Amino acid sequence: MGTKLVVVGAGGRMGGRILALAAESGQFDIVGAVERPAYPGIGGNLGLSTASGPIDITLTDTYPTVAADVAIDFSLPEAVDRTVDYCIENGVALVSGTTGLSGRQREKMRAASETVPILYATNMSVGMNALFSLVGQVASMLGDEYDIEIIEQHHRFKKDAPSGSALTLAENICKATGRDLAETVTHGRSGKDALRQDGTIGMHAVRAGDITGVHSVIFGTLGETITLNHTANSRDTFVRGALRAARWLVGKQPALYSMADVLDLDV
Repeated sequence: MGTKLVVVGAGGRMGGRILALAAESGQFDIVGAVERPAYPGIGGNLGLSTASGPIDITLTDTYPTVAADVAIDFSLPEAVDRTVDYCIENGVALVSGTTGLSGRQREKMRAASETVPILYATNMSVGMNALFSLVGQVASMLGDEYDIEIIEQHHRFKKDAPSGSALTLAENICKATGRDLAETVTHGRSGKDALRQDGTIGMHAVRAGDITGVHSVIFGTLGETITLNHTANSRDTFVRGALRAARWLVGKQPALYSMADVLDLDV
């Protein structure tokens, strides 16, 4: 028997790929595919296919009544409370990659992690999490003489800006260099007097076409520039990371984990 999996946000682009790759892996038993009430297609077959053929999964607006080991939630912030409540009430581990959460929702997730194991990450990509680890180390090595700019690029349909991953990059740089995030980050620039201020981190969001995800961190000083870059060529990179996290999380003690824990990275 495989890991019993519930996918929340199953009707979305990420949800569909999670279902398909989970089924294809042979390591999961999908016991629930959940969407918000009134979502088009509730009660119907999702019509997904894998390399081994079509898979029979019905989309529902309720969580499964059968036992589950772990839920993966790549939905919208509005759905997070309902998912967290379900996991607490049923003892289900949770992997959440939903960005744009409010402070209250983050606190609710932290409190819930005292009851069930929860892994929250703004980006499930293995490569991106390596970048999360590296940026703080690089900022510490280079010192205050280097200006820092973060540029993130995503598809036209992404709602929140800057991306959760761009904020995580900034958070890790600030943590490593002893800066306060709220006082350090500058979101874009405009005007006739928009000179860079010492010690700030510039944050810039691009929304265009169908860009899956590009994050660049620029460290520049007089005479040289260093750029760390991660490009996601397919959503499947996030999906494979989420499935890896789900397998890792099952059986862990209640706590709030991150992809750094899964990958044993120093962040």
